[in-house]
Amino acid sequence: MAPSEEVEIAMDAHAMLGEGPIWDDGTRCLVWVDIMEGHLHRYDPATGSSETMEVGQPVGAAAVRSMGGFVLALRDGFGLVERWGDEVRMIADTEADIAGNRMNDGKCDLTGRFFAGTMAFAVTPGAGALYRLETDYSVTKMVGDLTISNGIGWSIDNRTMYHIDTPAHTLYAYDYDAATGSMGNRRSLIEVDPGDGSPDGMTVDAEGFLWVALYGGGAVRRYSPEGDLVRTIALPATNITSCTFGGDGLSDLYITSAAQELSEDQLAREPHAGALWRCSPGIKGLPPNDFKA
Repeated sequence: MAPSEEVEIAMDAHAMLGEGPIWDDGTRCLVWVDIMEGHLHRYDPATGSSETMEVGQPVGAAAVRSMGGFVLALRDGFGLVERWGDEVRMIADTEADIAGNRMNDGKCDLTGRFFAGTMAFAVTPGAGALYRLETDYSVTKMVGDLTISNGIGWSIDNRTMYHIDTPAHTLYAYDYDAATGSMGNRRSLIEVDPGDGSPDGMTVDAEGFLWVALYGGGAVRRYSPEGDLVRTIALPATNITSCTFGGDGLSDLYITSAAQELSEDQLAREPHAGALWRCSPGIKGLPPNDFKA
């Protein structure tokens, strides 16, 4: 695609809650989830074809494994899929004692750890947390008292970690130690006016700028590492959930959306709500990190 902010439909999926897009360089495909349907989607931009794998429970995020398959953030905790189509093997019951919670967005750091958070099905304030899954499958609770643990990313030098709590309308920055996976010194980097939507998933581009999806805001925003808004890409859908770079040279921006929580009138005005969208903004992304186990 030539550089353009004009968005097109890559896959008209009508997802109820499309989320977590990630580029799988091994298959040259875009992988993403429909959370409550328990669907893992794989879209091939070379052919325009797609396939769906059912994982048997709500799935908040997936990351590519260096050994093949995927690591998953699921309703019941962390799981693995060895190959596309295989059954899920659970490796950690993250919040087995909290029946009303599920896992949500997640992403791997440079060393191959998988970070993913939780939230209550009822969106209970303070019921969520952020967890770190090590390559030996041990789990550490990193942050508590969250409502919807959401978008995750790192600065280019890996010294800063970004994390969103959606109902707080805030993207937080933490000091990050890549050697140990520790995070601290939380501060508010970006605060989104509730009238503009709620910050959801995010990605970081090759220039270190942050791309944040606005749920209820019909847009993806690009912010500088200092938190300044520098660009907005509008979409013909209200509930924009996440974004990532993929395709040749990681020059295409893929954007997920959701059809949930829209009235019949809104759905009539947004016939492609829940689609996987794509544009080519003239900026490249960073290669996604694999789960190294």
